[in-house]
Amino acid sequence: MLTRDLSAKRLEFLKDLVPKLARVGILVDASGEPVAATGYRDYETPARTLQIELRSLEVRGPNPDLDAAIKTALEWRADALIIVTSLLLFSHRKTIADLALKSRLPTAYHGSDWVVAGGLMSYSADDLAAFRRVAYYIHRILKGAKPRDLLVEEPTKFRLVINQKTARALGLLIPSALLAFADEVIE
Repeated sequence: MLTRDLSAKRLEFLKDLVPKLARVGILVDASGEPVAATGYRDYETPARTLQIELRSLEVRGPNPDLDAAIKTALEWRADALIIVTSLLLFSHRKTIADLALKSRLPTAYHGSDWVVAGGLMSYSADDLAAFRRVAYYIHRILKGAKPRDLLVEEPTKFRLVINQKTARALGLLIPSALLAFADEVIE
């Protein structure tokens, strides 16, 4: 359920950044990673609620045809892209960000590494907070706790990261309320 909630919020933030958002391409790695298969579906319900059309843009590795995927998005007249993180796509994050910017497509991601690479925005669980919880679990196990007795926790801290430079290059004005809510703004 958490992934679906994050996807919904990511789509809402993207709509805040791109007010006339009507069509969103979802870039997924169709090579077989299970996350990619569910990644598109996580956006279907929130997209209907926000009256946004979705289109899956599938690529396959090891050398995905990212140019063709972006071209398909443009031919379809997508207003923005959301990238479903996979190992394959993550390894091409700079190329994806550059192609999207060159094509004037705002982008949303899971994880701030994408925004540092030039993407527009990300919304995801706070990795540092999650790593701290991992350390807590390791500590408990080393002190004798049985892993099966430890409760699985969902993240409780989330981060919105916005790339102001990319927004300016796309001609987008970031609403002040969204800037105030952002955990990090990259200049």
